[in-house]
Amino acid sequence: MIYALLDQDTLHKKKISLQDYLRKLHPFSIPILQYRSKSGSISEKREALKIIRANYDGKLIINDTVELIAYADGVHLGQDDIRHYDNDKREAVRKIRQLAGRKILGLSTHNAAEVEEANDLDLDYVGLGAYRPTGTKKDAEVGGDALLEIARLSLHPVAIIGGVRVDDQFGPSIRYRVVGSDLYRLFADCIDAEGTP
Repeated sequence: MIYALLDQDTLHKKKISLQDYLRKLHPFSIPILQYRSKSGSISEKREALKIIRANYDGKLIINDTVELIAYADGVHLGQDDIRHYDNDKREAVRKIRQLAGRKILGLSTHNAAEVEEANDLDLDYVGLGAYRPTGTKKDAEVGGDALLEIARLSLHPVAIIGGVRVDDQFGPSIRYRVVGSDLYRLFADCIDAEGTP
């Protein structure tokens, strides 16, 4: 199942509006979309989530910004981000659950130790990656096919992340394929060689 990653900074760089992106995404009936904006303010993120809600019917996940959980179906946190709530990850998840309730909660993992640690946490899924090099996280360590073996250790559904392509196929240990920039290839009919609509 494809889990779309919508990165606001990438949209700005490619000069694609949020509305145009969502219009192009619609025919693919993608069931989960994560909105990530590393440089936007809380109010900018809130407005973007409202636009997404008005134009997208699937599950909407906000990256990192738990304080906007009311506008989303869930939140995805990185290893560093979860520590903002507590250095003890169980306690951090407990605090996040107080804010998010039973909404979807995902956590990024990168290796077997983090996956096994996540097995003891009240999560709905783990992100595991990076599978390939990715333009949105230049410092990401690439695990390649070794990640597919690590995924088998997870007691939670696994979303493979980082450089995943729309046409990648994985075994049953991978529930979600998190596809970001490769989606632009599908939108090529509206984007010229410079990346402008």
